[in-house]
Amino acid sequence: MIRENWGTRVGFILAAIGSAVGLGNIWRFPGVAYENGGGAFLLPYLVALLTAGIPLLIMEFTLGRRYKGSAPVAFRRLNKNAEFIGWWQVAISVIIAVYYAAVIGWAAWFTFYAIGQTWGGDPESFLLSDFLGYVQGDGSVPGIGEFGDWQLGLTAVMIGVWALALLIIAGGVRKGIEVANKIFIPLLVLMFGVLVVQAMTLDGAIDGLGAFFTPQWDTIGNAQVWVAAYGQIFFSLSIGFGIMVTYASYLKRKSDITTSAVTVGLSNSSFELLAGIGVFSVVGYMALQSGTPIDEQVSTGVGLAFIAFPAIINTLPYAAGLFGVLFFASLTIAGMSSLISIVQVPVAAVEDRFGIGRGVATAFIGGGLAVVSIGLFSSANGLIVLDVSDFFINQFGIAVAAPVSIVAVVWLAWKWKELRQDANRTSIYKIGPIWLICLGLITPLILGYMMVQNIVDVFTGSEEVAADYLDNQTYGWSVAGGALAFGVVMALLLRRKSVPDLVDEEEAEGEATPTGGKEESR
Repeated sequence: MIRENWGTRVGFILAAIGSAVGLGNIWRFPGVAYENGGGAFLLPYLVALLTAGIPLLIMEFTLGRRYKGSAPVAFRRLNKNAEFIGWWQVAISVIIAVYYAAVIGWAAWFTFYAIGQTWGGDPESFLLSDFLGYVQGDGSVPGIGEFGDWQLGLTAVMIGVWALALLIIAGGVRKGIEVANKIFIPLLVLMFGVLVVQAMTLDGAIDGLGAFFTPQWDTIGNAQVWVAAYGQIFFSLSIGFGIMVTYASYLKRKSDITTSAVTVGLSNSSFELLAGIGVFSVVGYMALQSGTPIDEQVSTGVGLAFIAFPAIINTLPYAAGLFGVLFFASLTIAGMSSLISIVQVPVAAVEDRFGIGRGVATAFIGGGLAVVSIGLFSSANGLIVLDVSDFFINQFGIAVAAPVSIVAVVWLAWKWKELRQDANRTSIYKIGPIWLICLGLITPLILGYMMVQNIVDVFTGSEEVAADYLDNQTYGWSVAGGALAFGVVMALLLRRKSVPDLVDEEEAEGEATPTGGKEESR
């Protein structure tokens, strides 16, 4: 079975950047930075990027390129007992894709609403009642198991989101994903850049930027600030759930690994910084207009994107429609490039592991995900399902699967030497022993601490965890635990099934030695 290669290295880098740059860069980073020391947060953030983000990117890029397969195949070839990690990551990607598409649908609708500020004078009521149907006429909200009213408009736009994503994936790595990201990423940077420039011309923008960049050096000694920095880097780089392993599996064997990892990591962080400048320019304007402190205007997540920003757009002195369209179109494009990479994980896994053609795998897996996604998130309870799913699959899915994969690669399979040699063989910048220290010690310890902290927060009901999560722990733990269970079951079922021969285009042309279906027996 012949696998594609990326047409160009730039195409791969743009696709990896497209995966990393998503909704969280725009609506999460600015608030996290402000709440954890402002300008001073950039120091632990940079340390986290260099000691955790880029080292893990290098590992995943090398793992994918060396073993030439999607996550389950790569981990199977690493060690026969490690295949469950790959399927665990596939399950995590499936869960994220199902709800991620819904948020893209919201952003797409709000791009249209922004033209005439259809949300009116009360964006919160519009979002929760008129748009999502989450808050009923009597003020009640549906429980997590109650579907409520069907939102036909949201259904229609979600069908469009899924159709576009699956069409691009079905087109293949080179003609589909690579071409799409060569359009998406420059367009995203252009649109968001124009938005930031416009935001910086608003009255009060300087005050907002001052609040964002002014360092609170007393926070540097706070362990929670450092954990927040590592958490932001970790969750914003699309590492730990199979995406980068899958994308790197289509690399040619002479590709530069370390330079690519550094480029993707720095590009992602640069966009987050750009998002912070744009968001806080607008926050400063809103604070000036309302006469309230800047810290009362800061929010993150759905509240920032679909409530705070529409309220701000309503007060803009000029080009409000243009500002709104740029903002929500940027969200839509950033979300689409990430959704494509997330769905590619299960599609590639089925394609590689079972020898199924891309078209069939895309239709079967992608079509199934689309049906589930539209069914769950076109109804009134979609918001609470999204909230709980996102929290548990991130904090107890990705944040657990990632350190497990590191321990498996570095300590159990003891493959760090081979991976380092493999990366150095074709890279301009060589990695040395410091890579092992960062990857094998620092990152697992930080992620382990985060996991323990999250468990304590959930069971003690700390202020950082919303009440909705605590009220729906049964569903949340089922989501996180179900992903792990799926990984274990799939690995057991396929334990005696060998990996099909996967020969990429470069090997087929005789430029490299085929790896075939060989796998480790240890």
